[in-house]
This record gives sequence, C-alpha cells and structure tokens, in this order.
Amino acid sequence: MKYKIFVDGQEGTTGLKIHEYLSKNPNLEVYKIESEKRKDLEARRTLINEADIVFLCLPDSASRESVSMISNNKTKVIDASTAFRTHQEWTYGLPELHKNQRNSIQNSFRVSVPGCHATGFILAIHPLVAEGIIPRDYPTTCYALTGYSGGGKDLISKYQNSNREHLFAPRQYALNLNHKHLPEMQLHSGLSTAPLFTPIVGNYYQGDAVTIPLLPRLFTKRVTARDIHELLATYYKDERFIRVMPYDSKAYLEDGFFNLMSCNNTNYLDIFVFGHDNQIILVTRFDNLGKGASGAAIQNMNIMLGFDEVSGLE
Repeated sequence: MKYKIFVDGQEGTTGLKIHEYLSKNPNLEVYKIESEKRKDLEARRTLINEADIVFLCLPDSASRESVSMISNNKTKVIDASTAFRTHQEWTYGLPELHKNQRNSIQNSFRVSVPGCHATGFILAIHPLVAEGIIPRDYPTTCYALTGYSGGGKDLISKYQNSNREHLFAPRQYALNLNHKHLPEMQLHSGLSTAPLFTPIVGNYYQGDAVTIPLLPRLFTKRVTARDIHELLATYYKDERFIRVMPYDSKAYLEDGFFNLMSCNNTNYLDIFVFGHDNQIILVTRFDNLGKGASGAAIQNMNIMLGFDEVSGLE
C-alpha cells in the first residue's frame, strides 16, 4: 500500500524541497496539481480530500482556506505556515521538545511545522526552563543570522538578480520587535514573556545560527556553562538529529570563526555552549531549509505514518 501525498504550494521554496525528499520514498504516491490550477479551489479541494497527508506550504490565510476544504475524517495535515503553531487543537511538530511529543505527533491529524528561528531557540532554551534553571520570566534575548532562502522566492530573486552593494552586508529586519515566530518561541519554550529577538539576513543561500546570551546571575539555580552543556547533552542524548557539540568547542571553529553552514543539506541541528562562570552563549546551527522547514516536515510525516524517522533525510 502506498500513502497518497499532496503538497499544496508545491512551487514555493519549501514545497520544492519537500518534493525532493518525497521522491526518495517508494512507499508514497505523490499527487501534483497542474501549474495553471494552483489557485483553482475545486482542483485543490479534490486533491486535498483524496490525500492521506497534505503538506501546506502556503501563506497563513491560504493554509486556513485549505484546512477548511477538508470534508473527511482521514486526511492528515502538516502545515508549514505560521497559522497554527500556537493553536490548541494542533500539535507542534517538534519531536524533540519532550518525551511525549512524538506520541502526540503520531496520533495527530493536524501538525504545525515550527518556524526556523523558533526551532533553534526552543531546542536550546526549553530544557533549561523545564529543569528550573532559567526562570519563566527570564529576560531572554537572541539573534539569528540566516540565509536569504528563508525569505522565499521574492527575496531569493532580489539577492540573486541584483548587484546592489547594500545587499552584500548582513541586514537586520523585524525591528518593530514583532517577528512572526515570537508567539511560538514564547509558548513552546515555557517562558512567560517573548524574547527580544533580532533576525539578520546574510548574502548567502541557506544556513541558520541562533545565538542566545545568558547571564547566570539571573538563573534560579547556581550553574556554570559546563553544567548547562551537561544538561543539554543528557536531554538530547537519544536524539538522532540533535547533536550537542563538545563543551566550549574551539576545535569546531575555523581560525576562531563559527561556520554556520556546516549543517546545510541535512536535518541535523547542532547545539554549542560557550562561556564561563559569569556569561554563557548558546548557539544552535541548522539548515533553515532542512530542520528549519522541509526536513522537519518530512520528519513529522515519517512519525505520523510509522516510517523510520530518518527515512529520506539521510
């Protein structure tokens, strides 16, 4: 038996990458919609209701529209938009979040794929909040440096088809401090307030690094950077896609510089701990198109269908 799969939004950056992953699995029958019918409601409705799993790679409003078209009790949905990431009736698609999350994903008909920056932030911070080291009201700050592919086709075209000098320098954005990932970053990390978050886009295609500075003097418990590393290493010791790198990993730097592209074209996420008794920096490194988007979507599909979790991802 082959499972029927439909990607609604198949021609976007995330949709194309999902199709690439799907092509590796012989147990799937992948439906495609003709390009001229991409916005045809009835054509989409038919495919959505015929599929066992639908991936939604659409803007928020279009994702909500697609979900509203489902008229059966069998079609499962994996949504890559922001629309349902904090919705109580949807399962947050981050299997490594805690020990019961995989079971929730496996038994869910509605799964939301985490945002790229949110993935890096939550996986670093949630264990520290859960263990009572960071208080829920800790004044968290973070910044992320990411490739321009995270901005979709329009931003990709702007970078690849322009020689404007200012595009060669990293550019901060979302300076109204209202980035769309903030609600999920707060909710799923366990914090009572959202972090102060600054994303930065660089002149390269893919790769994301989320950096979180921490001040131990504000912790609930007295711990060192090495203690934080040991806690994270223990928390993720059985995870196939989360790698907690050796403490204070200077050996993984290149002439003292951090390479944020080392997880590109994989579904891995690396966690680094740097610092000393008074100051700590956590850095998570991953592919914004992999663990930050399409790879995470496929990982969730594998769990929902009972496949090996790494199927098509290695």
